[in-house]
Amino acid sequence: MKSQSSRRNFLKLSLASVIGVTVGNKVLIKPANAADMVKLTEDDPQAAALKYVHESPHSDKKCFNCALLQGNDGDEWRPCAIFPGKTVSANGWCSAWAKKP
Repeated sequence: MKSQSSRRNFLKLSLASVIGVTVGNKVLIKPANAADMVKLTEDDPQAAALKYVHESPHSDKKCFNCALLQGNDGDEWRPCAIFPGKTVSANGWCSAWAKKP
């Protein structure tokens, strides 16, 4: 009898944990929003190392057509996988530019 009671308690606690984690994530962890992020500056050390500029010198290579750019199409400033926590100009460019597939 004890094994059934233990198993039942284990299942109850497991279910409560899954529900708690799921609800907690929706309440406590807020997804990153581009409006809350800092705009990348050209003199940022990482930006300078990758030769980032707000206006691309290449007519066919801009952040908006780079595979690394994230966020919503059409937004002027969007998150980039290369510069976590910061947004880049959609018309910008850096040496990590990679053509969208």
